[in-house]
Amino acid sequence: MAHESLVNKDWARVVARLGGAEALNISARKTKAFVRPREISNAVDMLRLILAYCLGEKGLRLTAAWATSVGLVDISNVALLYRLRQCGDWLAILVEQALADAAPKASRGRLIRIVDATTVPKAGTSGRNKNAVWRIHSAFDLPQERFGHFELTDQRAGETLDRIPAVAGEIRLADRAYLQPERMAHLVDADADFVIRAGWKSARWLDAEGNLVDLTAELRNASARGLIDRPIWIKRKSGAPPLAVRLVAAKKPAQAAAAARRKARRTAQKGGHQLSRQTLDAADWVILVTSLRPEDFTTADILALYRLRWRIELGFKRLTSLIGLKGPPGTDERSARPHILAHLLIILLLEPLVDELEDSPRLADAA
Repeated sequence: MAHESLVNKDWARVVARLGGAEALNISARKTKAFVRPREISNAVDMLRLILAYCLGEKGLRLTAAWATSVGLVDISNVALLYRLRQCGDWLAILVEQALADAAPKASRGRLIRIVDATTVPKAGTSGRNKNAVWRIHSAFDLPQERFGHFELTDQRAGETLDRIPAVAGEIRLADRAYLQPERMAHLVDADADFVIRAGWKSARWLDAEGNLVDLTAELRNASARGLIDRPIWIKRKSGAPPLAVRLVAAKKPAQAAAAARRKARRTAQKGGHQLSRQTLDAADWVILVTSLRPEDFTTADILALYRLRWRIELGFKRLTSLIGLKGPPGTDERSARPHILAHLLIILLLEPLVDELEDSPRLADAA
């Protein structure tokens, strides 16, 4: 995003979307991002300056020079860095407000929420050597086609299914990294449902009597039919009763299955281990577990729901291609955090325009 776009008539719309100048002043003072007028006379000008730096590519010194040249504020690059480091909590509040404004209304029906995470690298030699990243935990809501939640952590915080608060009645879609029985139980307790991708050895599969189920044998037995839809139980490490779920599996088309087997072989070769027969058998299938009841959602419904998971990948693509989110400069968390939050804020402000910015199919077409 160019600096100049932050000083034209569209800037007034941005301020209005964020509640207006007075609301921005109040929230900035509350978080101590803006305490008293000095070089910068108000919170609106400070936000414009911070966004110009975070979304531009000119660096601190040239951003400060640009701000002086357009009459926005006369500030040094050192003072700009100081201001940036004070803005993390303020930008977090603005992101939360933008999320709340776009929250779905109950009258719209059942919420479909896709959860996933993306990462951006940490700067500096130390970050590169340790593969250090900032992890953005996200929820993408359908049919609104909007991000409904963001949480920013470093690489030490893993992806967990219940990190994002549950909304009663929602259907949460997730990939196999989120097959976490204890956290799946938390969703059910919150009156939410889930559809989650699974691997053949992702869990201890049990039958109604508590006996182990050989999932790959089940897949082989159903090979001719190409579909499985049955109750199954997952053993829980906590010692709590096994979690009752529904197993839905569909055999992939021949071309997709062949590609999955090739990928499995490459992964095994790269890791230097022997590829098992079970892994090859399972590569032919899409395996899902869900809490949705068959009387409410057919096998075809469950498969169609999971196919919507790719929508969050488009959301992440907008962050990188449209908004230009990359690893923040510098190694100090005080400046890295507001840099990322500024990008998250802008994608939330732009999302209502998504129909004008892309031609990808919407929910009705994807289903």
